[in-house]
Amino acid sequence: MRFFFDEHVPKAVSNALRQRNVDVVSVQEAGLSGRPDVQQLSFARNEHRVLVTFDADFLRIAASGVEHAGIVYCTRKSRDVRELVKRLVLLNEVLSQEEMMNIVEFL
Repeated sequence: MRFFFDEHVPKAVSNALRQRNVDVVSVQEAGLSGRPDVQQLSFARNEHRVLVTFDADFLRIAASGVEHAGIVYCTRKSRDVRELVKRLVLLNEVLSQEEMMNIVEFL
């Protein structure tokens, strides 16, 4: 699975996942900082990347019917870096990119 992290996901999470050979691109690395959420979600879809976010606005966009490559919504419980890494690694191991299409997973 390939991930796209929005601007609120700590860099420590992407670093830890990369050490585990997980493909991660952040919004900053993609040059999309400050861009509208719809544009970021479109980028993720076009790049076949699951968006990882703490931003509930993406849930509203998905609920409106906008197609996406998958959204992982991080709740308060997953704000701890170690916990978030653990949950994303597990998600990466049990679901495929195809299974995440237009799906929202809550961590």
